[in-house]
Amino acid sequence: MRTWLALLSVIAAAVGLAVLPVIRDPRSPDREPLVVDDVSQLNPTRVSAIIQPTSPAEIARAVAQHAGPVSIGGGRHSMGGQIATEDALFIDMRRFNKILEVDPRARTVRVQAGATWRELQEAIDPFNLSIKVMQSFGNYTIGGSLSVNAHGTYVGGGPLITTVRSITVVLADGSIVEASPNRNPEIFYGTIGGYGGLGVIVEATFDLTDNVRVKRETGMMPVARYARFFRDGIQGQPLPVLHNANIFPPDYTSLREVTYNQTTEPVSVADRLHPIDSSYRLNRLAQWIQSAWPLGSEIERYVMDPVNFSGEPVSWRNYESSYDDQALEPASRESSTYLLQEYYVPQERFDEFIPKMRAVLQTQNVNVLNISITHSMQDPGSLLAWARTNVFAFIIYYKQDTSPTALDMEEHWTRGLVDAALRVDGSYSLRYRLNATADQFARAYPRASEFVTLKRRIDPTNKFRNKLLDRYLP
Repeated sequence: MRTWLALLSVIAAAVGLAVLPVIRDPRSPDREPLVVDDVSQLNPTRVSAIIQPTSPAEIARAVAQHAGPVSIGGGRHSMGGQIATEDALFIDMRRFNKILEVDPRARTVRVQAGATWRELQEAIDPFNLSIKVMQSFGNYTIGGSLSVNAHGTYVGGGPLITTVRSITVVLADGSIVEASPNRNPEIFYGTIGGYGGLGVIVEATFDLTDNVRVKRETGMMPVARYARFFRDGIQGQPLPVLHNANIFPPDYTSLREVTYNQTTEPVSVADRLHPIDSSYRLNRLAQWIQSAWPLGSEIERYVMDPVNFSGEPVSWRNYESSYDDQALEPASRESSTYLLQEYYVPQERFDEFIPKMRAVLQTQNVNVLNISITHSMQDPGSLLAWARTNVFAFIIYYKQDTSPTALDMEEHWTRGLVDAALRVDGSYSLRYRLNATADQFARAYPRASEFVTLKRRIDPTNKFRNKLLDRYLP
């Protein structure tokens, strides 16, 4: 890593870092106070009021008394307006962030929904406990992750809902209910993954696991070998704890697999969690080189990647789960932005999906920086489940021009990818750009009608709204 940082420093000096604009915090944009946006900076939405509650009673009172629409936002890492709708009461959950109870004996934790995963990790790490399932980045809020039913790179893990014992939800009439698989199960399975459409998640209780030492092992292989490699060497094996693979653009024919195996070896990385004051200036330079230089993809593949993955460090599970998404945040999002899309494919259909995905991306000249492959076990029953069976997840990270013409082209190729996933009985993530057609949504989420029926019963005036719900579940 030091060698790579030194190399980037030389490049930075050569090109001059002054070409990279000063960073603005996308979660606190320089806009009028009553306009909110998400991290993509493509969805500014005028709202009628913003509150920052610190108690469940305050949330319940605000929801009950507000006659118009109500929207909910946390870390704002969605990318399609899933946090707001016009003229809504916007509930900013980030001050509602207490860690309420850690039970080391039962290995559980109860937490308010506005807390970040990093704040939760700091509370449980002294007990040498670890979160079972979460995204790769620790600065997302827990309520937001529950609302999208997130997943991670945990071997044998599934959607986040599989680790939740119970949630507490504020409903449209201001009532506060507890929901679990056995108590108010329809609210439990509708709210988790329900994108704030049924109520405000205010608390959650999670199962925890042990924080173990892990050793990184990695290797290169053709994409065509990967499904069998995962089936025979990763899935069901006793040692792998974390695993993903990264497909290299622009040919999409080879990948690097990365596995963190449980080990008894002493740690070589002293930190138990990633330092919160890290600088990501060189990461942004690397992104710029990869996405803007003529040979950027080759430089990333043959120079950056081998250096980044040299050696076999031993670290803590919590360390590998506490990355900060500022490592991916570009210097500016004004004329272009960096976005994600995610597609879910049944594990046995992996080899069918790959050429379909490759054809769309290459034909449309999508400026892809990376495609990460993770996996998930089947969802246990959430109404808007994206993992209806055991799936591979293809997470596409790309640079997007923000001109109207470029965004129209993005809509076109996105629909092509959604069709490719649907043709192999797959699905796509609702947390990113809202480019899919209504028909594609209905095919990817066949239980959406059950969600609507439940919403009509517990939110009869359609109080909880955002642009996702307005578009697909009006």
